[in-house]
Amino acid sequence: MNSIRSDNRRALLLVILLLTWNSGLSATAKAPNVLFIPVDDLNHWVGYTGRNPQCKTPNIDRLAAMGVSFTNAHCAAPACGPSRAALWSGIRPHSSGCYVNGDPWKQHIKEGLNLNAHFRKNGYYTAAMGKTYHSSASGLKSVYASEWDEYPPTRRENSAGRAPTKFEGYHEPLPLDLQDKDLPDWHTVDFCIDRMNQKRDKPFFIACGLIKPHLPWAVPRKYYEMYPRENIRLPPHRTDDLDDLPRAGVRMAGPEKDHAKFLKSGRWKDAVQSYLATIAYVDMNVGRLLDAYEASPERDNTIIVFWGDHGWHLGEKQHWRKFALWEEATRTPFIWVAPGITRPGTICDRPVDFMSIYPTLCQLAGLEPPGHLEGRSIVPLLQNPKSNWDGVALTTHGYLNHAIRDERYRYIRYADGTEELYDHRNDDYEFANLAASANMAAVKKKLAAHLPEVNKMPTKPISAKKNKK
Repeated sequence: MNSIRSDNRRALLLVILLLTWNSGLSATAKAPNVLFIPVDDLNHWVGYTGRNPQCKTPNIDRLAAMGVSFTNAHCAAPACGPSRAALWSGIRPHSSGCYVNGDPWKQHIKEGLNLNAHFRKNGYYTAAMGKTYHSSASGLKSVYASEWDEYPPTRRENSAGRAPTKFEGYHEPLPLDLQDKDLPDWHTVDFCIDRMNQKRDKPFFIACGLIKPHLPWAVPRKYYEMYPRENIRLPPHRTDDLDDLPRAGVRMAGPEKDHAKFLKSGRWKDAVQSYLATIAYVDMNVGRLLDAYEASPERDNTIIVFWGDHGWHLGEKQHWRKFALWEEATRTPFIWVAPGITRPGTICDRPVDFMSIYPTLCQLAGLEPPGHLEGRSIVPLLQNPKSNWDGVALTTHGYLNHAIRDERYRYIRYADGTEELYDHRNDDYEFANLAASANMAAVKKKLAAHLPEVNKMPTKPISAKKNKK
């Protein structure tokens, strides 16, 4: 009888240990390392999403094959500054008041609240290089120094000085030939690989902030040669796409700006070619990181989080850049590799936004999440991408302009109360605004329930000029 009771106790203990490990909270497990990979201006054209079949990203696809890849992941704001401020701090733009690139994030996010700060307080070595926060390439001078052990300035060019310091256009040709090492990302990856390989008695949190494909789209010519201009296909678009938008949506699209220039110059295909080439350069650097990760003795105890800070329009809805609330501006790649948690090559179609990153990493590392977080852990989706999920993605662009994305619909409400609604089951490129349809009232009401009730007033007037970076 005692033997049976002992066996039962051992079985119960095993179940408890398995459950705590699977929820990322094992008290006895070695603390996991974190390799954090932010990518600037990378939209959802990468291979695993299937959004643009002409885009070649073998290394990002390789990363996707290692873990869980999200097909319906969205930024908190479609601009570098507020997107990164929200993601790192766990505080949404409507709560912080950091709405546009002209809002300095340090004026809205207090020191010590950020993800890296929380990990450092809990015994982690924290290091970064490149662009992690907005305009953080100058290193410790542009972030909170107390939150990092190391953050050297980004190396911007090699000794030959071939890297361009200014490039106004979107496209080739350039009056120079670049090498891979002429661009900052090469040196950022070198730094991160070196710090991953150093022996220390602490787990690491290393952020590798890749600047490309941010403008200028200037990379070595071999990447342009991967995409001959005669083979370039433009993204799906319609000349009447803005006809059913409210005035606020047309203003956001700004068809008279970049799009009018491209139509006049005939360089639309050149721009697409250049963006694809720049993504290829990023992909090469991701491959270098993965090679180091796979050779590392810490591989089986290192979490990888890969994300683009927002999307990018290349003429869809007669709009260019980010700075909008449509699918192209908000949806980005989002990939997790968490040893012991994720299964290789799995896809998750559930809607999530990047406010999930902070609480998820806390749970995986067994850390108590701070009380100011406004996101929700996605550990259940990492364990089982088909899990029941009632979450939505919320994206904010400026004061009182919000988009809600669930598994099927995108709902946009502007500051003046006007609306847009798109059915992604039947309209992937959001050509038909259904907001005025009487039979969509219930759908709009359900989605509108996720809009924030309180929106912090901006500290200064918002103008288009503040979003130029």
